[in-house]
Amino acid sequence: MIITVTGKPGATMGTLTAGDMTVPCALGRSGIVTDTRKKEGDGATPAGRWPMRRLLYRADRLAVPQCNLPISQIAPTDGWCDAPEDPLYNQATALPYPASTEMLWRDDDLYNLCVVLGHNDDPVVPHKGSAIFFHVAKQQDTTLCPTEGCVALPQETLIRVLMNCSPSTVMEILLEDQD
Repeated sequence: MIITVTGKPGATMGTLTAGDMTVPCALGRSGIVTDTRKKEGDGATPAGRWPMRRLLYRADRLAVPQCNLPISQIAPTDGWCDAPEDPLYNQATALPYPASTEMLWRDDDLYNLCVVLGHNDDPVVPHKGSAIFFHVAKQQDTTLCPTEGCVALPQETLIRVLMNCSPSTVMEILLEDQD
């Protein structure tokens, strides 16, 4: 299956299509950029075709999700290295870790479900971006808030999308032409 995400230049909201479902999604605070322009910390969602590597989830908050991706529980010691000069850049780490690392065990709900996308991981290139995930959206009222470069959906919508995902599923992120 291909999950297609589209967005206009600079837009923090896009459209996600998975099978016969089309829904609004949150994008990075800087919108979608071509993969050649993607840089660590730019807040942009990288355009391209990214395999869905695995699903991480909070077992203390959710039952095991119905999904055919490889699934792992998030633990309080799980992190993701975002330090470009570190040997484990854009890889899972155990906390505490000496380099800059994003905590996956969060107080909010953003990583209750978190799909690791295959952006900048084969091979890892320093400064090309890290921790590009497909996760639960932060919402203010009914508005989806921008991410730091990921794609995000409300939790119930994300659960519905994941039910049809498998190791062959890819997310294709496309930058629309400006009207």
